[in-house]
Amino acid sequence: MDENSHQLMQPKRSRVLVVDDEEVVRRVLSQFLEKMGHVPLIAQDGEGALAQLSPEVDLIYLDCELPGMNGVEITRRIREQREYRAVPIIMITGHKDRSTRIRALEAGVSDFLTKPFDTVELRLRTDTLLALKHSRETMERQRISLESVVAERSAAVNHALKEVEHQRDQLRLAHLETLERLALAAEYKDRDTASHIHRVGALCALLAQRWGCARAEVELIRLAAPLHDVGKLGIPDEILMAPRRLTPEEREVMQGHSEIGARILGGSSSEVLRAAEEIARTHHEWWDGSGYPHGLVGEEIPLTGRITAVADVFDALTSRRPYKKAFSNEESLEIMREGRGSHFQTELFDLLESLMDDVVRIQQDHREGSPMSLTQAAEDSGPVMTPSQPFSAWRAVDPSGR
Repeated sequence: MDENSHQLMQPKRSRVLVVDDEEVVRRVLSQFLEKMGHVPLIAQDGEGALAQLSPEVDLIYLDCELPGMNGVEITRRIREQREYRAVPIIMITGHKDRSTRIRALEAGVSDFLTKPFDTVELRLRTDTLLALKHSRETMERQRISLESVVAERSAAVNHALKEVEHQRDQLRLAHLETLERLALAAEYKDRDTASHIHRVGALCALLAQRWGCARAEVELIRLAAPLHDVGKLGIPDEILMAPRRLTPEEREVMQGHSEIGARILGGSSSEVLRAAEEIARTHHEWWDGSGYPHGLVGEEIPLTGRITAVADVFDALTSRRPYKKAFSNEESLEIMREGRGSHFQTELFDLLESLMDDVVRIQQDHREGSPMSLTQAAEDSGPVMTPSQPFSAWRAVDPSGR
């Protein structure tokens, strides 16, 4: 090996522990190591060797035959300590006994030299093992450094993803709040409270869930159903808020709110708004085909429209309106029962009737606020509909679902 190659592969000033009970061997090896530019550490038995161990030791010359602990036992004791498992050990032995070498290899010896040793062989084995240890240490440092970089980059990516997620959540909340305020604009114009749109959304979600809709569909109808009457924004106040029976002409204008709502909500890429458009257009269609605006029959009516029809009429009956007082749940179901199979799909009405415990919880969660002055004035002047009247009377008084 030339001098340049030796300089490239050899780490400088390695610390080498020499363990031998013969003083002459210790002296020769020490001089050899110093000549190579290394720092010798000396021990004459196993106890001294273990006492000299430290993380700075790069290589160990270990005699096989020592008083007290022999070289195999010393090797085993060294390897039991995790921090010294990678330190190369060259065992120096005076014989070539196969069983001894096998036991030494099993204990963790890296290589062997036979006495009397050749200095060229000693140099080659020393250089090779020190270079190997140096390479391992370099790779370990690089691994740790790389792991640190990866951890930092991962933390930065995770932070960025969380920030994106936060921004997306904020956008979604802003989107949903905008939809709610749009629904509220229509309801406040109609003198209803915010509780009405929340109840309708919750009732629709309840019916959809118990009908067997997937979780995503249930959430979609919960968000979209409150916009069912957004078209009322386009209805004149004198018709929308009249505390009386509407004239045939006024009814026709009022019924236009379904198409107005569909036009307001139409053409959007939002899944919620597309569902809301469908609900706005079809929630006044009747199961028997006598509804509006298109006279759809049975399952021609989208499930979202059929569900909202049941929830909206029930909540309208149990709420105060300018032309009626709030009916009890039992009174409302009795009124609606006449529309079972004509206005409402039979199975959906029956489902609502079977879920009254859940309905009551929804009503408790979304109680009405203070009544509007117009509603109070209507009550003072007397309602135009009472629970003793049949469902046909409800249709005559409020065919629009005001």
